[in-house]
Amino acid sequence: MDLLSVRLEIPKDANLILEQSHFIKTAEDLYEVVVNSVPSAKFAVAFNEASGPCLVRVESNDDELRRAALSNAEAIGAGYVFVLLIRQAYPLNLLSRVRDCYEVCTILCATATPAEVILAQIEQGRAVLGVVDGTLPKGVESLEQSTQRREFVRKIGYRL
Repeated sequence: MDLLSVRLEIPKDANLILEQSHFIKTAEDLYEVVVNSVPSAKFAVAFNEASGPCLVRVESNDDELRRAALSNAEAIGAGYVFVLLIRQAYPLNLLSRVRDCYEVCTILCATATPAEVILAQIEQGRAVLGVVDGTLPKGVESLEQSTQRREFVRKIGYRL
């Protein structure tokens, strides 16, 4: 068994959702999830099929995000994994609907920060062991930083 890491490509002003699923129509169903949740979102979903022809299935309404989602899915190479890249929406706007998609098994990460996927490779294929999302903590927030965080959340409309 070999251990590998793959740095994910997250285009400027985009967020990434990485998950595991189990069925060929996952890409189409996730397309519907996004357009029904945030109609103005730009996005791409790339899904690594793990049976039959074992293709990367892609659905998108944005060419740049399509290329990046496809590149990430191919680099990961693990079966039944999908990469969803979004702009003009945040994972917060979509995660509950994505979880409700019948084919979705596991949410691995939802981020805009640098992320790497840790993989195991054996003769049969690859498996996602985990995701390194962001960087190490640099300390504990101060009272002033806590106040700034709360003010920011209110400023973007998540609290009254």
